[in-house]
Amino acid sequence: MRENDTYVVSFRTVADLRTSTCKFAQSPNHEPLLHSARLCRGVGGCGYGGFGIFAAFSMAVKGERNEFAPSTTQLLKHPLAVLAYVPRDVAIFVAGAIAGAAAKTVTAPLDRVKLLMQTHGVRVGQETAKKGIGFIEAITMIGKEEGIKGYWKGNLPQVIRIIPYSAVQLFAYETYKKLFRGKDGELSVIGRLAAGACAGMTSTFVTYPLDVLRLRLAVEPGYRTMSEIALNMLREEGIASFYYGLGPSLLGIAPYIAVNFCIFDLVKTSLPEKYKDKAQSSLLTAVVSAAVATLTCYPLDTVRRQMQMKGSPYKSVLDAIPGIIERDGVIGLYRGFLPNALKNLPNSSIRLTTFDIVKRLIAASEKELQRIIDENCRRQSKKTDV
Repeated sequence: MRENDTYVVSFRTVADLRTSTCKFAQSPNHEPLLHSARLCRGVGGCGYGGFGIFAAFSMAVKGERNEFAPSTTQLLKHPLAVLAYVPRDVAIFVAGAIAGAAAKTVTAPLDRVKLLMQTHGVRVGQETAKKGIGFIEAITMIGKEEGIKGYWKGNLPQVIRIIPYSAVQLFAYETYKKLFRGKDGELSVIGRLAAGACAGMTSTFVTYPLDVLRLRLAVEPGYRTMSEIALNMLREEGIASFYYGLGPSLLGIAPYIAVNFCIFDLVKTSLPEKYKDKAQSSLLTAVVSAAVATLTCYPLDTVRRQMQMKGSPYKSVLDAIPGIIERDGVIGLYRGFLPNALKNLPNSSIRLTTFDIVKRLIAASEKELQRIIDENCRRQSKKTDV
């Protein structure tokens, strides 16, 4: 430093900036560097030699080269640390997409059986609507008429739909939880329910046309591709046909996601500390929350499916509920409940458990990365002392 040189120090907020435990990144009294950094001139004024604390501060600015960052060799020895370089939202998005696609594919046969049971009355006509169709009968009918592939008919649009659906839902839930926090920063039960309801409605609205296409492909004969169904719907029924049944869908998904997510969060946080990080705890909690939510909200799902059908006699939820009860009785509202429950329990469990595990993996990777950085920092500190 020359006597007439001019130096400008600017302070600004840096998102996601973490303070290292290394002495180069802290002030002598162990306060975070951003609160105590100062520009020193000469060795005597700083105590560390050179630029002292200011040198450490300059390394903390986002975008600067970090000499303590892990080397390629260290990352190869500790691959978990690599995950810390992936943005948290991206990691959750990818994990949610994979988990959702896998869960939907595994449970696709049960979903197809449920759809046939729910829509049987509308498909066969009013004359035979009271006969209904049973679980075993639906399974046998699919195998006899369409073969093994028939159990996965309509699964592709469902998989395509679940990728953005899961991503939007999880992201929206985290966002709404921040919005509904109280002044003390805590999230009440009502706040959790509201966040879950809003997240469910947001994701449903965004991906609803794909859900309608999936239903038409699964239950209406003569169609083989999504594009064929979409073009036919546009020609014969107009753009509004892609949103048939949206009202009951929003009404059905709001309480379902609200109850499901709220129970999962509350039970998970109330568990003893030694059980919170176990995958078995997440799995069991997810099963319980999904079971309660499914039992509570299933009738609205039946109404939604029957309103989505081409030629449905129902124009609103108020028309559909008494119409279904008059034709099939109260049991008609729960047609397909068994395969739906068998499908939803593993489906929801896989999604929520995977989400929980990924969050723990991300936290572990961040700790591993910080451990390597601190180790490199200590080595550099020893060299400097020498």
